Amino acid sequence: MYSLNVRDHFMIAHSFDGDTFGPAQALHGATYVVDATFRRVELDADGLVVDIGRASSALQTVLAGLNYKNLDEHPAFAGRNTTTEFLARAIHERLARAIRVGELGEGALGLESLVVTLHESHVAWGSYEGPV
Repeated sequence: MYSLNVRDHFMIAHSFDGDTFGPAQALHGATYVVDATFRRVELDADGLVVDIGRASSALQTVLAGLNYKNLDEHPAFAGRNTTTEFLARAIHERLARAIRVGELGEGALGLESLVVTLHESHVAWGSYEGPV
């Protein structure tokens, strides 16, 4: 399996509902480093997993909709705890949609899977992996 990874970051504010979250129930900020790893069994006709420029642009576009936002007020996340794991899937879904509608080029339609990893710090991160 071949893979190509692109990286970016975004900053948000949010709070969590439930005693499980202790002090994180209060509004707080987070800066996530995001890795998007695109995977396929065979390279496309150009010898690529996916065009790195298009992959980077697509990730940047997805993150722009979240960057500097209070996720407690984001309509798409109403009533949800925007945990690292939850956000990894939300970003995965938005990138997968961009792939399916051709925003990463025709060659990207052959991608098998996508892994989105959100790094909360140098010692903690969460991921979501699924088909495109």
